[in-house]
Amino acid sequence: MSENRETVTGIRESGRVDIDAFERRVREEADGLKERLASGTFDNRQATIGLEYEFYAVESDSYRLRRVPRSLLECLGFEREIGLHNAELTSGVHPCSGAGLSALKLGTEAKIRSFQRQASEADIRFVSDGMWTIGPATNTTEGYLTEATHEEGISLAINVSNAVRYHGFASVDEHTPVAGTVALPGATIEADTAGPVSLTASIQPHVQPRRAADLPAYHNNALRVAGPVLAIAVNSPFLPPDLYDDGALTRRLLLEDTHAETRVPLYEGLMNPKRGEPKVRFPEDIDTAAEAVDRIAADAVIVPALIEGGERFDDAFVHFRHKHGSYWRWVRPVFDGPSAADASARIEFRPLPGQPTLPDTIALVAAVAGLLTGLSVTDHPVTDLPWAVARENFYAAVEDGLSADLEWITASGDRTSETGRLYEDLFDVAVAGLEARGLTADEATARLRPLRDRVDAGITPARWKREAVRRSLDAGAPPDDAVRDAQRAYIREQGERFYDGSLVDWPAG
Repeated sequence: MSENRETVTGIRESGRVDIDAFERRVREEADGLKERLASGTFDNRQATIGLEYEFYAVESDSYRLRRVPRSLLECLGFEREIGLHNAELTSGVHPCSGAGLSALKLGTEAKIRSFQRQASEADIRFVSDGMWTIGPATNTTEGYLTEATHEEGISLAINVSNAVRYHGFASVDEHTPVAGTVALPGATIEADTAGPVSLTASIQPHVQPRRAADLPAYHNNALRVAGPVLAIAVNSPFLPPDLYDDGALTRRLLLEDTHAETRVPLYEGLMNPKRGEPKVRFPEDIDTAAEAVDRIAADAVIVPALIEGGERFDDAFVHFRHKHGSYWRWVRPVFDGPSAADASARIEFRPLPGQPTLPDTIALVAAVAGLLTGLSVTDHPVTDLPWAVARENFYAAVEDGLSADLEWITASGDRTSETGRLYEDLFDVAVAGLEARGLTADEATARLRPLRDRVDAGITPARWKREAVRRSLDAGAPPDDAVRDAQRAYIREQGERFYDGSLVDWPAG
């Protein structure tokens, strides 16, 4: 049976699943999961960290987008992602400590070096970024993203990985995502498949508290820091030039009007259903770990399936986990584990784009872990920041990055929107959290240095790209060439400084 036929068959079978039976199994498994939470199964001897890291592939010489050969996805730690040009690295689980951060950095570096070495034999390199802007040589960008076959009334995006969950997003019923128009500054993207989502790439730090009862505090802390942390990480100010509307690609649009993190509105616009509650959104606070379970169980179902469990511990709630796969909140609780001894209740921090260098990425993991811990151990007043303000901060950061008007409450209880004061306090909290995990103050400060330097220099990856575009425009380049020139400069600099440098070490774009 061909892969397309298997996918069509899988989607058809999903459409025939008894939704009531599926939801009943989800609720039953959720009840069992809550019992396990209450009994202490998800408590651990130590807090831990982990990382999911997405890349896209380009041709080594032209930097044009390139599909990933299947043989490369056999590399240790890597697997396919939504686009055929994507690959995702999943780290191991490490203690939330200085040694754990070092192990995360070294292990991630070793896997990426091996991956890049094998990719180079096929004249491919992998890029860490928020969004690609130079399309493939064999198709237009729009054609590559939207090209699809149609079998038995089902749309199958040609350049999306052949899995039921990717294609089923657009093919089950009117309540599923991916069927409409996304309006962005200067661009209107129409899609009937998940193809345009593969424009994006991200990093997702995972932080597990020692006690599952602390999960709500970590979740709510993550919401309070989501805006300020994203603001220094923004890295997708531009779409590929040929996706902009006719006549829209102007100097003003590129330098002033696009979002600093276009990933977010693109993903929300494409992956939220036409009807019902949005699935991709800034989530509400939770009061208990059980409430987190209930929210996932109550979320709208996409591509339902009746699944035979295996031997893993978390196969006891396999339908719940299946539903969790489309619970796309920007901060997401995760419950899994291969055995009861390794049961994990943790926070997945999802707003962050791929970064210019590996040290930048590890600094963000350290910051997220330090902040989620530090806000609790210091009893910091910003935990009382109203949820609505935290949400406003998040979407302000999406639009304006480090220039956003963010509201914060300092350790002394003062409200401030002054950038320097906000980040001075935020980094103090992150240091305190890392100290609580065994780092010295000097070690914690060093871990966060790439991010502090960004704030001090007033630079983000998105701003670096804008400045590169500005220089190209000033030199007489048309806007579409300026975007591509900036992207080539980004990839060149990354090739020279990815493992040891940080963004602030890069020359002006």
